[in-house]
Amino acid sequence: MTGSVRIKICGIRTPDDARAAVGAGADLIGLNFVPDSPRFLDLKQAEAICEAIAGEDVERVALFRNAGWDEIENVLRRVDVTRIQFHGDETEEDLEAVDLPAIKAIRGADQEAAETYPGAILLLDHPHEGGGKGQAWDWSEAEDLIAHGYDVIVAGGLKPDNVAAALADVGPVLPWGVDVATGVEGGDFVKDPLLMKAFVDAIRRYEEEDYAQEEA
Repeated sequence: MTGSVRIKICGIRTPDDARAAVGAGADLIGLNFVPDSPRFLDLKQAEAICEAIAGEDVERVALFRNAGWDEIENVLRRVDVTRIQFHGDETEEDLEAVDLPAIKAIRGADQEAAETYPGAILLLDHPHEGGGKGQAWDWSEAEDLIAHGYDVIVAGGLKPDNVAAALADVGPVLPWGVDVATGVEGGDFVKDPLLMKAFVDAIRRYEEEDYAQEEA
């Protein structure tokens, strides 16, 4: 990782997308196993993606929503992932049942929901629209959770030309990470290498400027 903010590019669908994300500087990539998602992967696709970036310094995150244990276990047996991201109504016990670090998506900066998942990194998405739709929201609401010590991933409507503003909105302490899918895609949910690179560069540039201001 080259900066303090971890960058997750979600909804990777092909080996080429994965290689381009790694080349752009992503710290994590998301593999979507939600059947009704346009970014859904079958096991062969997911295996090919992981093989394409074998040995690269990037985490591979498997995304589920209200999946049964058999479904999750089937993926974990076949696909080399390092984290799991839960996007449904999973309980704290559901997260603890999986022997991998967990990310839990919640709607907005919901304090009560945050307290429900004390061991997870919290992905904060649009309070009403949910994940994967590229809808912006008031990212500044994340500041309170960050100030209270929660590890937070900011998501929802981020793209190269607004991610720096989102980081500024969350206050003086940077989030654990940011997550993007729609904001770095071209047509047919295919990732655009230039947009991914621009997204990463915008974050790293903001970090450098923020550090320079602190040192001044």
